[in-house]
Amino acid sequence: MKKLLIYVLSVLTIVALTACGGKKEATPESVPVEPVTIDIYQFKVEIAEAFDELAKEYMAENPNVTINIETVGGGADYGASLRAKMASGNEPAIFNVGGPQDVYDWKDKLVDLSDVPVVKEAFDGANAGVTMDGKVYGIPFTQEGYGFIYNAAILNKAGINPDEITSYAKLEEAVKKLDAKKAELGLEAVFAVAGKETWVTGLHFTNAALSPEFENVFNAFNAKKIDFKYSEGMKKLFDLQINYAKKPVNSVDYSTQVEKLFSLGKVAFMQQGNWTLGAIKGIDEELAANIGFLPMPIVGAKEDSIPVGIPMYWTVNSTKDEKTQAASKAFLNWMYTSEKGKDAIINKFGFIPPFKGFDSPDLQPKDALAKDIMKYASAGKTIQWVFMGYPSGWGMEKIGVDLQKYVDGKLTWDQLIENGKKSWEEARKQ
Repeated sequence: MKKLLIYVLSVLTIVALTACGGKKEATPESVPVEPVTIDIYQFKVEIAEAFDELAKEYMAENPNVTINIETVGGGADYGASLRAKMASGNEPAIFNVGGPQDVYDWKDKLVDLSDVPVVKEAFDGANAGVTMDGKVYGIPFTQEGYGFIYNAAILNKAGINPDEITSYAKLEEAVKKLDAKKAELGLEAVFAVAGKETWVTGLHFTNAALSPEFENVFNAFNAKKIDFKYSEGMKKLFDLQINYAKKPVNSVDYSTQVEKLFSLGKVAFMQQGNWTLGAIKGIDEELAANIGFLPMPIVGAKEDSIPVGIPMYWTVNSTKDEKTQAASKAFLNWMYTSEKGKDAIINKFGFIPPFKGFDSPDLQPKDALAKDIMKYASAGKTIQWVFMGYPSGWGMEKIGVDLQKYVDGKLTWDQLIENGKKSWEEARKQ
């Protein structure tokens, strides 16, 4: 299988975005002729309202189809909630998986989507994380990136050029300078760290150190043990955030981090991704136009890069009847191939689609964070999302919880690392 980095570079260069094939719509025979209900269980809270509106448009065009959408995400553990949903007996027709580990865990409930037209329009490698035994079990949501999002106005006032922050040493220098000028800049802290959210710390943060160790998601998925090769650099970066963060760190949730601290100009940096753009824009449109990404530099690794990848995939439940499966495929295909669907994907969802067919000027990503992702990718300054290959629950329930304990002084860093090694090995033995 091709490494996800290949598709990242393909998707996010301007050249790739302008390479398109012929437009494909759902075939007439795939449009339901009998009443059918599609229950969707999805994780992306940022698109919830826009997704509901798009579903209404589809239902207006296809009166035999009823679509019910339930969104679970943000501060919730989607993986855990999905397991509970499935156990309840009220299984959705469409749900989300995150990559190889999820495909392995849910394979008995996944439909082969290889015959869905849009699957064939995906850029090279985009389907790799959900391909097993020659079958494609998911349709990629979007392309996303994350790092330290910065407030350009604050940095400018402090005399800091974000383009020069390409290493841990440069980041540390900028952080100390901002801290010394907090009163002048109107800051409560330099960082807003969402310590309450173990997906932010246990998945996204740890990925900065573990991606260079594993190199790709499949190596992580197949790894029987973990060495924490970059443990020292990982500690440096985590401590830098914690030491200069709004306290108490473990009380800061996603909403507080994004909406109450960063979007109100009370901090200069936050570790988050381009999915936050809508929330920031809803509070301060001027700020949303003047933000960007800094790398998450791990000393000894690739210090000038940001993590870029596919956050989730759409899947269809194989336990549903053939009529429901066919209707689910048709809707997902329509969402990424119809004119209404593509407009929503770009202009309402704010996605960076990993598919051909989005070549129109009206269908190019326009926001500051998406443009930054494209800039990093075009320069080859990306690392993979290997957390999709972590053992089930390890990121959020094990090391994520231990990072909270470390913040509270209940664990030393050495204990955290040893616990992480042990829990990884134990999970891989199951």
